[in-house]
Amino acid sequence: MLALMAAMCLGMSKTAISGVSLIGIALMAEVWPARASTGIILPMLVFGDLFAVTFYNRHALWSEVLRVLPPALIGVLIGFFLFRLLPAGTFAPIIGWTILVLVLLQALQTANRLSSSQAESLTVRSWERTLFFWSLGMMAGVTTMLANASGPVMTIYLLAAGLAKYEFMGTSSWVFCLLNLCKLPFSYALGLINGHSLTFNLLLLPAVAFGALLGKWLLTIIPQKWFERILLLSAALAALRLIWR
Repeated sequence: MLALMAAMCLGMSKTAISGVSLIGIALMAEVWPARASTGIILPMLVFGDLFAVTFYNRHALWSEVLRVLPPALIGVLIGFFLFRLLPAGTFAPIIGWTILVLVLLQALQTANRLSSSQAESLTVRSWERTLFFWSLGMMAGVTTMLANASGPVMTIYLLAAGLAKYEFMGTSSWVFCLLNLCKLPFSYALGLINGHSLTFNLLLLPAVAFGALLGKWLLTIIPQKWFERILLLSAALAALRLIWR
């Protein structure tokens, strides 16, 4: 039952609220050891990505996809080597605190944007903006390789880019799909994906599909303002989970 609930959360995270994936990851870690659960989760994420890409492909902004992929792929490589050297749990508190700070900054920026017309006061120099987005992109790559937990980081990245609800979903669906496909050979090399784990995945694919369809329906009834608020709240809760897991 825990595994089925986790699979539904993973599917829903792909088509509605990305932070829900952390609930699925936490539930799956109750069924399997933390390291093994990483390999169990990845194929299900790829399956969920196929639904998201199919539903939201026409809304994707490829300029944003191509901007985030290079630093994220570098982060995947860094995460691969860190996974071999150190336990993934070592980095969870650091990642969690960083996400909390980013959530606070994004919430303050959103409040200022809504309450003030002084948009120029929020602008930064181009090199600072580039450094900010590259740092988030690399962090997303590291977190997705270590713990399949890049959803909150990518949430902050795309909200900071100012994307509307469906643009957010279309862009993030392609970013996650491409990243997760790139992770498959690394996870196999680490022994996280094997015949036993794939057999278990097959049993859970219907639950992933149900969660993805449920998420698509939920997205149609969530207004843009509440969409952003729910994303920030889910990112904050996910960060707290990483800190006090």
